[in-house]
Amino acid sequence: MPSSCRYRLLWPAPALFWGLTTLLYFDRSSLTDQFICWLALAGLAMFAANSLSSQLPTVQTFLDTMAGTALVVVAWRMAGELHLQGPTYHWWLVALLLLFWQVLRHAARQLHETHRRNFELQFRNAQLIESLTRQTQAALDAVEIKNRFLASAAHDIRQPVHALGLYADWLGTEPELVHELAPKIVESTKAVNQLFDALFDLARLDSGKIRLKIEPVDIAKLLRDLELQYRPLCEARGLQFRMRARAGSIVSDPILLQRILGNLISNAVKYTRKGGVLVAARSTSRGLRVEIWDTGVGIAPVHQREIFREFYKVPTHAGTEDGFGLGLYIVSRLTHILGHPLTLQSRLGRGSVFRLLLLPTDPRLAAERTVSSLAQMLPGRGG
Repeated sequence: MPSSCRYRLLWPAPALFWGLTTLLYFDRSSLTDQFICWLALAGLAMFAANSLSSQLPTVQTFLDTMAGTALVVVAWRMAGELHLQGPTYHWWLVALLLLFWQVLRHAARQLHETHRRNFELQFRNAQLIESLTRQTQAALDAVEIKNRFLASAAHDIRQPVHALGLYADWLGTEPELVHELAPKIVESTKAVNQLFDALFDLARLDSGKIRLKIEPVDIAKLLRDLELQYRPLCEARGLQFRMRARAGSIVSDPILLQRILGNLISNAVKYTRKGGVLVAARSTSRGLRVEIWDTGVGIAPVHQREIFREFYKVPTHAGTEDGFGLGLYIVSRLTHILGHPLTLQSRLGRGSVFRLLLLPTDPRLAAERTVSSLAQMLPGRGG
């Protein structure tokens, strides 16, 4: 039984007791003694109205029981023993009892409303303090992320830019080495461009400025375009690049889908030292699926969830110094927005395979996921 209900049932007993005490003094003692007793009873009633006002049903039951009992005693004395022939002040006393009873009930209601408003105010204040605490923590997290990001950006951009400066100085002093230095300058320039591409992708994601264009996408053509882009990179690194394109189309955003697959292929090339990369489109019972296989360093199970976090770099991987750790984070965000589930299987030292299931993108749901993804990032990006 709730405590308020239990107290409501217990309080009528003392109220009944104090109401019955009027049998001892009403019209049985001097007016002075009666006045003192009535004054004590009124004080007790006011104390109860004040102390029990937070539980309105309880205080009303207490006051009704006490006043009702006193009025019954007075009426019984006036009608039963005195046959309504008592002094005139008895009638004034009855009127005063009725008036005082209603005044106390009204005062108890007012006090109850005051308590309720105070409790609501305290609750709102507690909510406000909690909200401010969360916002303050979010601001601190955002500052921490910004500092971490700036440190990572400064470190990662410095290397290829510094290399460009060295190659340019070298070329200026020894122009006959142009054929040897030009490819290195091109590679450093590509590295800088890739870093800035990652930054721009992240900025668009976090600012909500992605404009979705959902339409049928020719998968075979998209993969051929990617082959033209990444085959020379693989061959320059001494790697094989194989493409198994399959005719078919899927409803998606062609630019974002190309960005997803491009990041996955670039990631595969980056961490593969020998062997090669295979990009294949396959038909499954759920729809078309694109797989990116590599024979690279692989990813230990402990890192396979972490690599999709912002700025995360696998500590033991050679090549992690060449990026911000944003590629797979951006892939994760974009696949969530487009509704293309991405899975990973990897064996350390043997290679990895990313499988992207190309379920048709619903434009309305994609727009909603874009908004919700931005809202989740505003309090402070995790990672």
